[in-house]
Amino acid sequence: MNKKITNTVLVTVGFLLSPLSWWNDIFINIPLSYAFSFPFSLINKSLFLPTFILGYFLTNLAGFIMMHKGVNNLRNKQEGNNKKEFIKDILISLGYVLLIVVLVLTGILKSPNEYLSYLK
Repeated sequence: MNKKITNTVLVTVGFLLSPLSWWNDIFINIPLSYAFSFPFSLINKSLFLPTFILGYFLTNLAGFIMMHKGVNNLRNKQEGNNKKEFIKDILISLGYVLLIVVLVLTGILKSPNEYLSYLK
């Protein structure tokens, strides 16, 4: 029973991090990526975009991996060679990362320094 609860939580958190839920980006992945990139942007403003992209990619990828492991554990399925599914997860995550790059490059999403400059 304890393993079932653990794996259900793993699938749920994975779903929330993955791009499969249409609303998660604005409430979960973008804030996590922003928090991840913020310290780097304080060091150098030009580090904001690459670290934001990295953080966003990692949250999506972590979501897919968590869901995959949780579902396999719930189904008592032994993991064999899941290279295909892992590559698919990476490609989908890259697609969402490209969307974030477009949002940053078009100015819809800005560096924390740009928001902080409005406060001065």
